[in-house]
Amino acid sequence: MPSKGGLNARRASWCADQVPGFVCRRRVLLGPTAASELNRFVVRLALPALLFNITAHSDWAQLANPALVATFSVSCAAVFAVVLAARLMAGRPLANASVDAIAASYPNTGYLGFPVALLAFGHAGVAPTTIATVIVTCVLFTVAIVLVEIGMQNKRAPCKLAAKVAWSLVKNPLAMAPVVGALVSGAAIALPPGLTAFTKLLGGAASPCALMSLGLFLAEPRPAAGTTCAALVFTGAKLLVQPMLTWWLAVHVFALATPLADVAVLLAALPTGTGPYKLAEFYRREAAVTAQTILLSTMGSLVSLSLLLYWMHAPGS
Repeated sequence: MPSKGGLNARRASWCADQVPGFVCRRRVLLGPTAASELNRFVVRLALPALLFNITAHSDWAQLANPALVATFSVSCAAVFAVVLAARLMAGRPLANASVDAIAASYPNTGYLGFPVALLAFGHAGVAPTTIATVIVTCVLFTVAIVLVEIGMQNKRAPCKLAAKVAWSLVKNPLAMAPVVGALVSGAAIALPPGLTAFTKLLGGAASPCALMSLGLFLAEPRPAAGTTCAALVFTGAKLLVQPMLTWWLAVHVFALATPLADVAVLLAALPTGTGPYKLAEFYRREAAVTAQTILLSTMGSLVSLSLLLYWMHAPGS
């Protein structure tokens, strides 16, 4: 049975890290534009550096596991697609619906995934977590960016729309950073030590700055009508539906071995990371539902992840 002290401390730190931003805004130590400006730093500089590092330093040969890739990709894509379709049918614009969809399907593999997997499975959990992180931060996030860009364009002629979206993606560091990193890794280019150190330092600021920005956003007074119900639904999809779907795919469709299937389920059960909030704030979409989903899923995971870990390591399981 793994020790849960470190795991609970990590999740408590995740919640507590939002407090400084909340207090700074409520005490007017930072102004009303602080959340947006800090988030722009994250989206334009820190997060692209983090995504570049993930892909540039990944050993793709060691990460080749088609069954695990398929299991995790399909489960994320299915939850994303269902929530997207439901929000579009409810009358939400495509850009807003895309942000809602990623809020319900974006597990926090980067910040919580590695320590949780190490606590529960030791070194065997590192490679699957790396695979999941690449899928979530590079593939799923890029799909959401493409849909948001499509939803925000006014030109509806297919050729003009495609050209405008493509140019927007080329200019978007979030979309291009993992692509450049993958090219560097695929070409086996040795990066200068100074560049590696700089991008790691810059990428390391992504999570704390995003949490500070989220705390600032949550401190802003705003009407909550209709947002809490949606956030609860997204939280249920994230903490319950996604891990159950992942388990079914891992066991009954792709026949993953038990330890690997358990890692996949555990990663799918992680709460929503800050990526969806960064996306919503950067593109000036309504971020209240996204912020509440991050907060509620993180708090709910204190119970759900503990129960899941107990079930995985219970005698006879």
